[in-house]
Amino acid sequence: MKTVLTKLVLSLLVLLLVSACSDDSKHKDDDKSKRKGGVAVEKLTGEWSGAINVPNQPLSILVSFKKDQEWTGTISIPVQGVKDHPLNNITYDQSNIAFVMEIPGQKLLFDGTINDETIEGSFTQHGQTFPFELKRRSGMENSEKDEGDFLSVETDNGTLYGELEKPKGKGPFPVMIIIPGSGPTDRDGNSVGLPGKNNSLKLLAEALADRGIAAVRYDKRGVGKNQGAAIPETALTFNQLNKDAESWISSLKQDEQFSDVGVIGHSQGALVGMIAAQSGNADVFVSIAGAGRPINEVLYKQLSESLSGKLLEESKQILEILKQDEHVEKVSKELESVFRPSVQSFLSSWMKYDPVREIQKLTVPVLLVNGKHDIQVPVSDAEKLKSAKDDAELLLVEKMNHVLKEAPKDRKANMETYTNPDLPLADGLMDGIIGFLKENGFVQNSNN
Repeated sequence: MKTVLTKLVLSLLVLLLVSACSDDSKHKDDDKSKRKGGVAVEKLTGEWSGAINVPNQPLSILVSFKKDQEWTGTISIPVQGVKDHPLNNITYDQSNIAFVMEIPGQKLLFDGTINDETIEGSFTQHGQTFPFELKRRSGMENSEKDEGDFLSVETDNGTLYGELEKPKGKGPFPVMIIIPGSGPTDRDGNSVGLPGKNNSLKLLAEALADRGIAAVRYDKRGVGKNQGAAIPETALTFNQLNKDAESWISSLKQDEQFSDVGVIGHSQGALVGMIAAQSGNADVFVSIAGAGRPINEVLYKQLSESLSGKLLEESKQILEILKQDEHVEKVSKELESVFRPSVQSFLSSWMKYDPVREIQKLTVPVLLVNGKHDIQVPVSDAEKLKSAKDDAELLLVEKMNHVLKEAPKDRKANMETYTNPDLPLADGLMDGIIGFLKENGFVQNSNN
């Protein structure tokens, strides 16, 4: 079952957390122990952010601890609308920590260890266990994240912020809006559920700016600077992602800093950008690692590679029901992380969009990009989109994987690049994108 879960595109849980503390009162008469106790208290006190690593859909969380007579704490889960929910039974002994989040009828447990500025451990709910990781949040850290140049757009569901990479020289500049992929992905292309960073979208934005093209990239709702704009998973639909992208395109189109406005969508963001670009405000569209099949087909193929018998048949039936925009109340325990009721509306709304049909609606120049070593989205998906839109350009980048880095075909070695921010973008990617933009007159007003 573990293999199944690690391959799935979507998986969401309600959630919980755990952590703990120790009693230093026994050492009141021992100065040395007092100092140790003080260090221990300081070591845990404060805010920690991270995720429960549910496969392919890590759940972002924010945890806070403080010590008066006893340890107290809270947990926030933006995507589920949970804010400052109290934690119980916190136990802590300087290196080990555990805590409980109680919700009606359940106790959600976390058990981990503290090492320097990181808490790592396991989360248990409904008998299922997933790893979690938290990192200390500091005022310095937060200010560093906000040092960039940020733009904002107002939406019906809160303000969204995006970071602007601007070329040197005098504008106005052409600008590309960069739309991130699935899961809790930030504006740099990193997921809070994966250790380390790849910075793929950050590198992409910087490379565009170096070529005289501005770039705006934004965190998904519930992540990073847009954490406050989270929508509970029970209320989130795919159309919200489309509306967010459309809001950015319209805003940039009206901004005097910019001339033309283009869209780059990565992975899930490719479908989002494809739909948003139909509004008429975008001048060009670039799909990077975009699927060429509806999500129900993608999910079924992934499930069929790992499941058989009753579970595979149940998955097939659930997908067929969700495609009809109906819900399934009872789901087998093994499939809850994929098809739990709280995410079914999102899945149903996503299934309504067929990338082949959507790309045919575009009237602007289109570039389809795929890496030949992408182990998540095969080249055949880009070729399928190309067949659907004959006038689109196709760019297949040698050795490039899903996070835009050069990587071997071997899965383990390929995945290792997902957490290495020092690796540059794959050779041929930027030359191909810039060549396409120049051919279509998009960079005529740039400095390069």
